[in-house]
Amino acid sequence: MRVITQRRLGGPEVLTLEEAPAPRAMPTEVLVRVEAVGLNPLEARLRAGEFPLLGAPPFVLGWDVSGVVEESLSWRFRPGDEVFGMPLFPRAANAYAELVAAPALHLALKPAALSHVEAAALPVVGLTAWQGLVDVGGVTAGDRVLVHGGGGGVGHVAIQIAKALGAYVITTAGGSKRAFAEGLGADEVIDYTTTDFAEQVRDVDVVLDTIGGDAVERSLGVLRPGGHLVTAVAEEDAGLAAAYEAAGMRFSGIAVEPDPIALHRLADLATQGRLRVHVQETFPFDRVTDAHRLLDTGHLQGKLVLTP
Repeated sequence: MRVITQRRLGGPEVLTLEEAPAPRAMPTEVLVRVEAVGLNPLEARLRAGEFPLLGAPPFVLGWDVSGVVEESLSWRFRPGDEVFGMPLFPRAANAYAELVAAPALHLALKPAALSHVEAAALPVVGLTAWQGLVDVGGVTAGDRVLVHGGGGGVGHVAIQIAKALGAYVITTAGGSKRAFAEGLGADEVIDYTTTDFAEQVRDVDVVLDTIGGDAVERSLGVLRPGGHLVTAVAEEDAGLAAAYEAAGMRFSGIAVEPDPIALHRLADLATQGRLRVHVQETFPFDRVTDAHRLLDTGHLQGKLVLTP
């Protein structure tokens, strides 16, 4: 099979397309013929050596996959089933490849409402948003929710999930993404390039932070008494956690985990037409360096996807 690997750390140019032996599925796993792979900012950091999650090269990046089951050693799926998911995270899933062996429990049937490209863009951002808003944040109907970074991968999905839960949704986004965020259902969009959200927003029940930086600290003032900040970026900042607790607020950090139940919930929302995934651009495997150059800019609207 073809696989995108890297033998040294560095810029996008270190990614190379090579031939490699096909993986073999173990009991309780399936072998998936990959149709599309979603890209995430974490992968750019791993490629560059900023975060040693996968150890030293050589290694293969990627977790977001959508494809067709070729072989099943699990009762959960049959050959020919279309599936999507985020297998094995944070261990290597080797998803930048034509074939991926994955635990069946880490996958779900792809909803017919989503193409393989859209489905591959969903798992990491969708599970992060779901776990942050539902499992940790406990958002319910009538809550006021602030989503930082509403134009990005996690943020644009989080807006839709929060709306599906019945929340009133406020989001921060650059001016060029205002219409995009409004189209996703946001009740208020604050252009962070011209307006300080901390001066404009009050009485928020849950803040979902997807961007980090000083937005996390300044979000303290927008929460109602007992409000809850959930961050997917600054989860290890003990000082911030202490500041929130001292003010009578809750502070929670999350790291996304494989979750078949949440994958099914996301698929249900897509089937109901209440969740769509925006793919800014799709690249074939042999243009992976171009895809990572764009990923490195950090100014994406939605997601980038690779296709074999």
